[in-house]
Amino acid sequence: MKVSGWSKGSANNRTGAGYGVRIPYDDRDRYFQRSWGSVEVVLDDGRIVYVSLSETFWTTCPELRSSMIGRWMLDLGVIPWAKGKPPEFDLEPIGDRRFRLVLN
Repeated sequence: MKVSGWSKGSANNRTGAGYGVRIPYDDRDRYFQRSWGSVEVVLDDGRIVYVSLSETFWTTCPELRSSMIGRWMLDLGVIPWAKGKPPEFDLEPIGDRRFRLVLN
């Protein structure tokens, strides 16, 4: 599935805090289960990130938020991005509650 970079207003361009990826609502409903409290995200460098799903993941905020994902995006050089032009990624389901994230 195609996902895009996400940042909260006070994201930190040094530590990666306040960053993550935004999932389209249709893909959230197709690939995620409401019973999950968290998921594992395998980055293309092999690191595994455990991401808790927030209460608002199922309502208004379908993001996977993690400073480790933010640091990975910093390492890729995609932070900061131009306003309205977040980087795009592929998030591929690879197992139960497990996804692979790669730069598109």
